[in-house]
Amino acid sequence: MKQHATSPRHIVITGATRGLGRAMARKFSALGHRVSGCGRDARAIDALRRELAAGQFSVVDVTDEAAVAGFAAEAVARFGPPDLLLNNAAVINRNAPLWEVPADEFARVLDINLTGVHRVLRHFLPLMIERGRGVVVNFSSGWGRSTSPDVAPYCATKYAIEGLTAALAQDLERAAPGVAAVALNPGIIDTDMLRSCFGEGAASFPDPTAWAESAVPFLLGLCSRDNGAALTAP
Repeated sequence: MKQHATSPRHIVITGATRGLGRAMARKFSALGHRVSGCGRDARAIDALRRELAAGQFSVVDVTDEAAVAGFAAEAVARFGPPDLLLNNAAVINRNAPLWEVPADEFARVLDINLTGVHRVLRHFLPLMIERGRGVVVNFSSGWGRSTSPDVAPYCATKYAIEGLTAALAQDLERAAPGVAAVALNPGIIDTDMLRSCFGEGAASFPDPTAWAESAVPFLLGLCSRDNGAALTAP
């Protein structure tokens, strides 16, 4: 990896309304980068628009093809194709053994965490390929490289993200060597998602703001040479 340039970049973040996504939006903006973010919570999006007025923030559910298409069109029209596309939006199932997870809940986790990533890629990646540069970061998890009981649906999606990203990197190597795709395990951070699994024990881990202090410079340092890497944030 190389040190990031000082010129402003266009950063696209899904799941920008809470946790890691919101912390990244704030940190990238503080460093002078142009941030396009989306999330499902309209109030949180309004708050981001007020706080980070130079950015572009939209109410988007990544399970909605038309909404993703509209978000991509608006973001690119304002700032151009992304230099860094962060597929961060995800949910986790309620703690339960796999046979007790309702079918609709399993489908929802799959649709957001995996199919949602595909929707976002379909609407942003062709423009990055056409321009010939940029980095896609698909957020994985420690549970995309190991497993635990009661979170099988989530583990399944994050293992799938690892495989999808590795294969995408091979596609890019042939089609657009200047564009990279990496899978990122962000580590264990005290988010609402972690608290749903760990309860109060999540408080012993770093919060998203502290995480972003080191993770954002790390992300800005990614380049085409990292294509296909399975990385862990510092």
